[in-house]
Amino acid sequence: MGLGPKWTCLFANDFDHKKSRSYNRNWGGGVLKTSDIKNIKTSDLPGQSDLVWASFPCQDLSLAGGGAGLKGGRSGVFWPFWGLMKNLIDEGKAPQIIALENVCGTLTSHGGKDFAAICTALNNGGYRCGAVVIDAALFTPQSRPRLFIIALRNDLDSPLNLFDHGPSPKWHTRALKAAHEKLPPKVKDNWLWWAIPEPPVRKIRFADLMEDDPASVDWRTQEQTRRLISMMSDVNLAKLRDAKKAGRRMVGAVYRRTRRDGNGFKVQRAEVRFDGMAGCLRTPAGGSSRQLIMVVDGKTVKSRLISSRETARLMGLPDAYELPKNYNEAYHLTGDGVVVPVVRHLAAHVFEPILSHNACRGREAA
Repeated sequence: MGLGPKWTCLFANDFDHKKSRSYNRNWGGGVLKTSDIKNIKTSDLPGQSDLVWASFPCQDLSLAGGGAGLKGGRSGVFWPFWGLMKNLIDEGKAPQIIALENVCGTLTSHGGKDFAAICTALNNGGYRCGAVVIDAALFTPQSRPRLFIIALRNDLDSPLNLFDHGPSPKWHTRALKAAHEKLPPKVKDNWLWWAIPEPPVRKIRFADLMEDDPASVDWRTQEQTRRLISMMSDVNLAKLRDAKKAGRRMVGAVYRRTRRDGNGFKVQRAEVRFDGMAGCLRTPAGGSSRQLIMVVDGKTVKSRLISSRETARLMGLPDAYELPKNYNEAYHLTGDGVVVPVVRHLAAHVFEPILSHNACRGREAA
């Protein structure tokens, strides 16, 4: 869906059976193989693809995780994935482009060593690589910065307008530049500073995506809403007071987080934002609670969990996309996903120009 209608998916893989059921309901069966990546062989992959896209688990790389990095049992699945890529390379079936997506914590994990390990593996496999950090907020009203490592096979040419001579403030953060400085000299020599055009200014707000009468969640009682407000710090209570004075309906996003109070004790706080944005969707496996919505209309304050359809809209999925009936399954599905318009932007401004420049045959992806 994210790449666009010109692309054909040759193969897909996920180990989660619930997510696989959603995939098959929306796209049909036959392409997706539900299995641990460790069990996938090159014989499972039909033909040769133009693009391989991989989003491996983030928990061990996340700032909220345990810090295991690529040695962890979850984020460490990068290595069996790369083993599969090396086998394709050895068989003469190396994809032209490899794109990897993960949290920005990848840049600082183990002092930058994990990022360097990924880039070194790509370099040793015959690829030049570069990376960008794209915040989904440019496309949808969700604060969701993610790292995208894009590797181009060494024998391919590329339009010169896809590269800059150095980092861009828009796509190359301080953390990314610091991680780049720690790369081995050979990898730095082959580094690509990707140049991507900025998208049009986003006009849609969080409130525009809200369901007035959602089917997947219920509005909370007044007592439950008062209890939520009682968990707010003075700073967040001030935001709520300002929202009441706005003279119009205000829709805010709320996360409950563990903070330390003035005495150093851990307490649960409710943190709200009324800036037209939602917070980053996170699953419980990512170390966070589910996001809530707070609607303020004058003195009236209501609250509820964000609905499953609202999470899908924040990810750029159309309402025609069929979600799991179970709320937690739907939240887990969307919270683990990649924002659709971000993928489309990369396809339109990086992948497709490269493939067209090299006179590739039809757009095919795995």
